[in-house]
Amino acid sequence: MTLSPQQLTLIQQQLGRPPRGIVSIAAESASGIPLVLQMRSLVDKQPFPTLYWLSSKTLSKAIGSIETLGWVKTIEQRLQNDYALREQFLQNQRDYVASRWQKMDSNDKALIEQLGFSPLFEQYGIGGITQWDKVRCLHMQYAHHLAESNVIGALMDEEFQLNELEIEL
Repeated sequence: MTLSPQQLTLIQQQLGRPPRGIVSIAAESASGIPLVLQMRSLVDKQPFPTLYWLSSKTLSKAIGSIETLGWVKTIEQRLQNDYALREQFLQNQRDYVASRWQKMDSNDKALIEQLGFSPLFEQYGIGGITQWDKVRCLHMQYAHHLAESNVIGALMDEEFQLNELEIEL
């Protein structure tokens, strides 16, 4: 999918810089504002294991406030104590890794293998984390939630109503 000049302009406004490594818009608001970008796995011959990047300023700001409240530690504690939640989250990590390989450009995949980066793309889960029972970045969890499915993102919608926010550019 080729991004239109209008979409690229919106993304540049959101990021505050020219975008690099974007494959497509993975999720957008009802009014067409990009929310999540699908990223290339290799940018300037460097590994970039983040498949989905949250581009919405509205959501980024709201999630930043949730992180400031200490919700990362809260949800990590829940993951340790709730077996079913932990299993769903671990499945989200496995799905993310599989999806990243599936969506990867074939030339990037070949170069990643040639450069010896393949193990990184097997180890790094959502947000580039290697300890899959940790959360690290709520922004990445929510981006994955909007693009595919993610139990942490669903909990954020339930607890903080992020899905009801008025999205602004």
